[in-house]
Amino acid sequence: MRVALLANLKKNAPTWPGMSPDRWDDLDSEKTIQAIAEALEAGGHQVTFLEGNITLCETLPQLKPDICFNICEGHFGDAREAQVPAILEMLRIPYTGSKILALALSLDKPMAKRVLTYHGLPTPPFQVFERPDEELDPALSFPLFVKPSREGTGMGVSAASIVQDEAALRQQLRLILERYAQPALVERFIRGREVTVGVVGNLVAPVARRLTPDEGAPRLLQGLTFLPPLEVDLARYPAEEGGVYTNRMKVELADTFHYLCPAPLSPEQVEELNRLTAAVFRVIGCLDVARVDFRLDADDQDRPYILEVNPLPGLNPGYSDLCIEAAAAGWSYEALINRILDEAAARYGLG
Repeated sequence: MRVALLANLKKNAPTWPGMSPDRWDDLDSEKTIQAIAEALEAGGHQVTFLEGNITLCETLPQLKPDICFNICEGHFGDAREAQVPAILEMLRIPYTGSKILALALSLDKPMAKRVLTYHGLPTPPFQVFERPDEELDPALSFPLFVKPSREGTGMGVSAASIVQDEAALRQQLRLILERYAQPALVERFIRGREVTVGVVGNLVAPVARRLTPDEGAPRLLQGLTFLPPLEVDLARYPAEEGGVYTNRMKVELADTFHYLCPAPLSPEQVEELNRLTAAVFRVIGCLDVARVDFRLDADDQDRPYILEVNPLPGLNPGYSDLCIEAAAAGWSYEALINRILDEAAARYGLG
């Protein structure tokens, strides 16, 4: 097939005086794009890279791809990951991954948590702050965790994100609100292990964005392939990281990523994490591939809490969580990339 590989390269991102130094941490490198292109070409496809911006309205009709492999993060707006898919929908061009609503919803962490809470799925209780002096919900108690509402790659997350008292809360709120110009998400801090589960595939259509009456029903899992869970080995990082998966660990220390995959979990724990991953995949409306991040509550018998869902998981072959999980499952990088493409092609009825 003729495949248009769509992404936003860090080197092409706009810059301006005073911008946050981590502004484009979630954009892709040329190395990642080259790896994906080579994987698709190894699968027998003809690949052309295009920067994912407004020029697609002109370049895609000229290129006439059979399908797009989309990993665009976007640059501006509170639903920026959904902008390129919106263009593709208008042009009626097939593409990999989740559609507009799921991408917009998952990027807005508070909105995604509201959906999870509505469906009774375990996510830490939270509050959204528009101003640093807003009163704290009395139902929340310290320690709390503070982060931007609409960022990825751990942006805004550091040891200081864990706040133990009012003074630290207000200081961190001011930092997030000023640096990222968006609401701050404050949630109960879950002390414990950090685990992520990758999933490839699609639920058997038609799928409503709801849970089945019987949560153990086969339809909740049917069509999905779960990769081995990955645990971030937090103990191997400097103490100043605070025992959380920080932006610095994801960016500056990415080449020395410490992890356990498969994570040392019991079969019962893996089964529960897979069930919750499938439930999140369903209610958010994910397609083809996703990754769900959890914390296992050390103060409550390792009870899993859903932190967030990423329907555009990183695909750097060297250190991205999903790629490590695929390797642990015995998949080559080429197999992972082409499986994602094949899942999308099957949805559109492409041969």
